[in-house]
Amino acid sequence: MSADDKRIYLFDTTLRDGAQTRGVDFSVRDKTTIAEALDALGIDYIEGGWPGANPTDDAFFEAPPALKTAKFTAFGMTRRPGRSAENDPGLTAILTTKARTVCMVGKTWDFHVDIALETTLEENIAMIADSVALATRRLDEVMFDAEHFFDGYKADRGFALDCLRAAFDAGARWVVLCDTNGGTLPDDVHRIVSDVAQHIPGTHLGIHAHNDTENAVANSLAAVEAGVRQVQGTINGLGERCGNANLISLIPTLALKTDYDIGISPAQMERLTSVSHMLDELLNRSPNRSQAYVGEGAFSHKGGLHVSAVQKDPRTYEHMDPVLVGNRRHVVVSDQAGRSNILARLADAGIEIGADNPKIGRLVEDVKAREHDGYAYDGAEASFELLARKLLLGLPRFFTMDSFRVETERRYNARGSLTTVSTAMTKLDVAGKSYLEAGEGNGPVDALDDAMRKALLLAYPELADMRLTDYKVRILTPQEGTAAVTRVMIESTDDSGLRWSTVGISPNIIEASYEALRDAIYWKLLRHADSDRADGRPADGRPTDGR
Repeated sequence: MSADDKRIYLFDTTLRDGAQTRGVDFSVRDKTTIAEALDALGIDYIEGGWPGANPTDDAFFEAPPALKTAKFTAFGMTRRPGRSAENDPGLTAILTTKARTVCMVGKTWDFHVDIALETTLEENIAMIADSVALATRRLDEVMFDAEHFFDGYKADRGFALDCLRAAFDAGARWVVLCDTNGGTLPDDVHRIVSDVAQHIPGTHLGIHAHNDTENAVANSLAAVEAGVRQVQGTINGLGERCGNANLISLIPTLALKTDYDIGISPAQMERLTSVSHMLDELLNRSPNRSQAYVGEGAFSHKGGLHVSAVQKDPRTYEHMDPVLVGNRRHVVVSDQAGRSNILARLADAGIEIGADNPKIGRLVEDVKAREHDGYAYDGAEASFELLARKLLLGLPRFFTMDSFRVETERRYNARGSLTTVSTAMTKLDVAGKSYLEAGEGNGPVDALDDAMRKALLLAYPELADMRLTDYKVRILTPQEGTAAVTRVMIESTDDSGLRWSTVGISPNIIEASYEALRDAIYWKLLRHADSDRADGRPADGRPTDGR
């Protein structure tokens, strides 16, 4: 078998299938953040959504992310019955975006053709062929998503195969076999895919599995063994009903447990845990502790014989080195747990320090203690970098908050409408000068930010283009009611396109918000100071070990 035959292409549908998860509602900014993380991970195709289906997807496709290697893909349907491909508005919408790759779905189950489309089997096949042919003439790459294929194959094998051949003969680069109901078992997937591969080359076949029987990953692997060379899925298995095939499990399984090539380098593989946790943080969810490969419990060992054995040789109770996927071993009695992971994160932040530096051990323990308290540094890389720099290298004292007061007033305005106004008063020491400023905003955090900026911009005009783009709150101890500990995550950006995330925790939501806001401002100032040093100019601020 040639190297090309061993290449598996990864197709991520998080931004569309994942958005169908109950309780998930991606913003355009969320979609951009996720797409860029998937691109850095090494995913081959990133499905951005369905242009024309909703305003969010329309806005996202109007200004798509600048991907470095992944192919940005639009999703949509084949033409409708009774219309030509050239005159179908829905098809036109997906062929006229900035995406040069498209994945279009069509029926392959005769039952659905009769009930849902209310047309003939012959017209359905023509719909597929016409739509793929038009898309092939206009775009760089076209895929056909064979909806309900396994059910269709079982009901009428000949018709289901005719649908696939119509797409392939019309120019589809990939023909994707969908287990849309998620009810097919691995043995049947292997048997059916093996038959399909006799009619369409496996190098042009894909698998799209749903997880309704908890077999989506197994079905995807069975399909690969039977010949398919594209695997579709979502990060953390998001998706409607019980979800889709989980790429967080499939990626390391294919890369580390088989001889297939998935096009992801070892360095990219180490991003897997952070990408998984990043998505959870964007969705304001707690990561699945028991998730394979990346969960906190995946390589966790409690006291007893297991710990003793693992300390002698990790292979006794670990199927692989957790560092390969960016995770770490959790052993209570080991002061080395997490060192390699911290060193990797320091390298990502551009902090060069020897692995034998005694401060590394202190940083490891500090991070572990803070994460136990509720900090989440996987989704707040900027706060982690500041914490590390403070301990290892020291930080400039850009400013010190001497005190602040925030008030929120709910009242009726002169027009008799109910309104809420927040005000803040801050006393800041900025580069050795004291400033007392007041601010107003549509909420307490906005007001606090406004007051701080009035003082900080006088000394640091580089903050003028900094903007807060997202603000998320999670209650960490709900059993404590209104006295619960709160975690606040803030995402910021500037005109250069940089985005960074910070975290704060406190029983007081305003204090937690201030901590995250302070880190966001500090990180921006630190980046500017580093740039000044690179240009040979003195950095702002005065050296210190604290803030």
